[in-house]
Amino acid sequence: MKKKLTKMITKAIQCCLDTHSLPFLEIPPILLELPKNSAHGDFSTNIAMVLASQIEKSPYEIASLIVSNMADNEHVIQKVEIAGPGFINFFIDPRVWYQTLHIIHELRRAYGSSNLGQGKRVQVEFVSANPTGPLHIGHGRGGAVGDCLANILKAVGYHVQKEYYINDVGNQIDTLGQSVFLRYKQLLGEDIDFPSTYYQGDYIRDIAKEIVSKYNRKYLNMKEEDAIPIFTSYGVKHILNSIKVDLEDFGVRFDNWYSEKELFKSDAVHSTVRGLKDKEYIYEKDGAVWFRSTRFGDEKDRVVVRSTGDTTYFASDLAYHKGKFERGFETIIDVWGADHHGYVPRIQAGIQALGYRKDALKVILIQMVNLLREGKPVSMSTRAGEFVTLRQILDEVGRDAARFIFLTRRADTPLDFDLEVAKKKTMDNPVYYVQYAHARICSVIKMASERNIAVPKPPEICTHVLNLPEELQLIKQMAIYPYIVEGSAYHFEPHRIPYYLTQLASSFHGYYNKYRILSHDSDLTQARLYLVAALKIVLENGLDLLGVSAPERM
Repeated sequence: MKKKLTKMITKAIQCCLDTHSLPFLEIPPILLELPKNSAHGDFSTNIAMVLASQIEKSPYEIASLIVSNMADNEHVIQKVEIAGPGFINFFIDPRVWYQTLHIIHELRRAYGSSNLGQGKRVQVEFVSANPTGPLHIGHGRGGAVGDCLANILKAVGYHVQKEYYINDVGNQIDTLGQSVFLRYKQLLGEDIDFPSTYYQGDYIRDIAKEIVSKYNRKYLNMKEEDAIPIFTSYGVKHILNSIKVDLEDFGVRFDNWYSEKELFKSDAVHSTVRGLKDKEYIYEKDGAVWFRSTRFGDEKDRVVVRSTGDTTYFASDLAYHKGKFERGFETIIDVWGADHHGYVPRIQAGIQALGYRKDALKVILIQMVNLLREGKPVSMSTRAGEFVTLRQILDEVGRDAARFIFLTRRADTPLDFDLEVAKKKTMDNPVYYVQYAHARICSVIKMASERNIAVPKPPEICTHVLNLPEELQLIKQMAIYPYIVEGSAYHFEPHRIPYYLTQLASSFHGYYNKYRILSHDSDLTQARLYLVAALKIVLENGLDLLGVSAPERM
């Protein structure tokens, strides 16, 4: 529908140009919005106001010219209104909306998919937690956002790779090995102080216990410089395996796991620094090597090689992102914690200096999760080294509730996650609310089958008997699903999908509670079955994008 209207508006503007009703101008992209108030039509555009900025005519006058030159050869428009300073509001002929039902039944699983991405290669890198401890609740939110966004981008025609970047180099990794080694020695009876700067969590002791169980006292008298690499390697592998299990149970499967170690093995980090030097973006000061990031809008220049000769994490990150582009990705999406917001300008400066477009990198920042129980805050940290893990959340509320609730708000806004609400089998639970709509429809279809009533092929009677305002509202809501998906992809905003599904489920629950789907009126029963069967498809497709199941019984 949007494409048809856009084409009609473009032709109308071109007609105005051909007849000199409007002076020569470049026709800009035409934006069609879905008005929040149905009184403002089914679609609305501000194109007249956009054009008014180019020529000496009022938006209202331009809107009038566009409307008067529109040719509706396919009879899709019921009426057009010009509102306010020059908004053009379109009311679609109800008969056109009914065609949506046929399209949904024909496309089924493909309904909502498109070729917006045209096969362009996109990489989504998310979670990427250091292998120094278990995933926490914040990683869970980032995991849900990244995974859902990847699903959405695939649905609209992008070739997507999901990647986890393993930060397995640096001081934090060395500290992990030292922490496990000291716990190992303590378990074998040595009286050793455990520094507060080491990892304090019980998981460190668990790893040490596992080593004791496998190797007993084998490493007890080994020199520390020889033992630490062994304990580091063991600790990283143990934690990484645990992370993979948690992500698998969370429904997140990565296409690629990229180790930071590989950057150093391939000399990619030093090669990247040399490349910046060749472009004269590098200088030396105080014994260190600096990148002129201020040339690209950063607030200050950044060190890439310390005075000790060690490269910085920033240098590694630049090499990593350079490698992503060299692997053929046209757009790179990084999902980071909100505490990394200050890091965005420097990495954008870096990719520009390396010769890539600034907008080729999109960073999505994940705000904090406020954990609640019956509306009251839950302590996120019980004692040093302990925090609420993703595993604890999954064990208590399950995958579906966790993923859905993590996705109910914009990624860059804080999220309240109430554990008790997430466990409820009532309409108060947002995921239950949507899933129950699907289960109700399955129940109706099953009941119809038991009465030997099958979901019909396209009944032409739909336009005659589905004439309740609630029915037309449901059809309109289903019709905009592809636009919701494309909008989510275009703006990198997965939260639009659960919001849409909640609104759709709300309309259905209201309709279901008020009217009977199966009745003594054969035509009405057939039409309503056709309607709700289409709704079932849309709910399934939407939940699938979220990585949430669509149960048939609840």
